Amino acid sequence: MINMKVINDIEKYKDILKKEIDNNNLVIFPTETVYGIGANALNVDAVNKIFEVKTRAKNNPLIVHLKSINEISKYATIENDIEQKLIDTFMPGPITIILKKKDCIPECVTAGLDTVGIRVPINEIANRFLSIVDVPIAAPSANISSRPSGTKVSDIRSEFDDKVNYIIDGGESKIGLESTVVKVINNVPTILRPGYITKEMIEKVVGSCNVSDHVLKEVDSSSIVESPGMLYRHYAPRTKCLLIYSKDIELLRNEIKKHLTNKTIILGSNNLKDIKCYKFINYGDDLETISHNLFSYLRLCDTYEADLIIIEGVDKVGLGLAIMNRLIRTSNFNYIEL
Repeated sequence: MINMKVINDIEKYKDILKKEIDNNNLVIFPTETVYGIGANALNVDAVNKIFEVKTRAKNNPLIVHLKSINEISKYATIENDIEQKLIDTFMPGPITIILKKKDCIPECVTAGLDTVGIRVPINEIANRFLSIVDVPIAAPSANISSRPSGTKVSDIRSEFDDKVNYIIDGGESKIGLESTVVKVINNVPTILRPGYITKEMIEKVVGSCNVSDHVLKEVDSSSIVESPGMLYRHYAPRTKCLLIYSKDIELLRNEIKKHLTNKTIILGSNNLKDIKCYKFINYGDDLETISHNLFSYLRLCDTYEADLIIIEGVDKVGLGLAIMNRLIRTSNFNYIEL
């Protein structure tokens, strides 16, 4: 049985980390969004280990992480000025851009598609790790598929302790939600998965931006999708979840009270703290705090052995769209909007 080693000094272990990747093994590493579980994107055997360890469906493509925007042309083709402008403006950073892949990227990375998601993290530890291993790293979020993504080492270890040799500790993820995924379609950026880089930010740069219809809707699980995070129940604790949203706080409070059981957890803002329930967890009162706390607190909810988690929704504007994208899938589309 593997006992995963936590690395706090990346320089001390740089030779070991490079050897792990060269030997087609997995390494868990921090980014500004969430932790990733990475392998050499150019090696089919290494990439297949990611799917096996995460129990991830093969029709769910992976994102390729690079150490620099100067590396992009080695693995993908930038086909228009809009793609270039997005790269110049938002990379390095919490954004993934879908580009035409080059032949060196195996089809197992892209679920057979001729496109690949490219990301250049801004997190210093992630960048150092990518520089040390000196190969593109295919990496989804560090969690067993359908579970909340990992945003700190303590939330990840139990899931991978016997499957991965090394995890690089970078503290808690700053953002807490996975990267925004964008594809340029007919010269207009389209958000396939919302994240910290919002529709409004992109519009300021290129004038217009669309949001995929699938962001807040269910996708057929047999479909091949162009972005991670689009399929079925996702980001979810083991406990059943109900998502409720209303701009009217009294309407929201009254609706929540209708669904309470003897063992209901309420996960929400201070607006709900005085509702009598089994356990109240304050996820924050602003979108950035909620984003940072969300996945860790969903995991925390499972430790109380409740029979229901009622989650307060947020307005689907700016970063709120990304939060609601995750919460709708967390709740398996069990969602009430008033």
